[in-house]
Amino acid sequence: MSTHSTPGHSRNALTKTQKFSIAGVATLGAAALAFSLVPGSSEATTQAADVSPVAFAASTDAQQTVHASVSKQQSNADKQAKAAAAKAAADKKAADEAAAKKKAEDERKAKEAASRAAARKPVYANNLDGWIRQSLDIMKSKGIPGSYDGLHRNIMRESTGNPNAMNGWDVNAINGTPSIGLLQVIQPTFNAYHVDGTSTNIYDPVANITAAANYAADKYGSIDNVNGAY
Repeated sequence: MSTHSTPGHSRNALTKTQKFSIAGVATLGAAALAFSLVPGSSEATTQAADVSPVAFAASTDAQQTVHASVSKQQSNADKQAKAAAAKAAADKKAADEAAAKKKAEDERKAKEAASRAAARKPVYANNLDGWIRQSLDIMKSKGIPGSYDGLHRNIMRESTGNPNAMNGWDVNAINGTPSIGLLQVIQPTFNAYHVDGTSTNIYDPVANITAAANYAADKYGSIDNVNGAY
């Protein structure tokens, strides 16, 4: 009895031997592929390992650069602060020196002015002429009219130039207020017409003359208009 096979199956069916052969080739191919990839992976790992120190070195350099920049900025700031402090100290010193110089100059000018004033200040003799002249200067400063002749004439009539003269017999003396001094002024009149800047002692020659002239100016317009008892 002859054996028949289904058409097409003989060409397409794989024998066990063929299947094993194909499996072997696939296994060898996979092994070859795996072998080819491992070195590649090893190289990549080596490259990655080689890159890491470079990256770390770059990071360290950047940190050092930043640190150097910050240090430089801090140094510059310190220098600027020191320069500003030095300038402020120099300015204060200059201002103090200028103030001291101005003070010394003002004191020098004040002394010179005082010296000139002292030089201009008249020196009056301690006698009738000096008393009249001093009184006239005071009268002029106070706006009290009167002349040397007017004062001298009335003084000579009233006391003959004696600053301690006192009338003990006239009506004023009888009333308890005797006429006193160069121009024979009673105490109430002296008190009422006393001129500031002169002595409050009625016997003082200059104070007595000036108060009497002030009284005469009020009552008669001027001591020059007085020609008798007043």
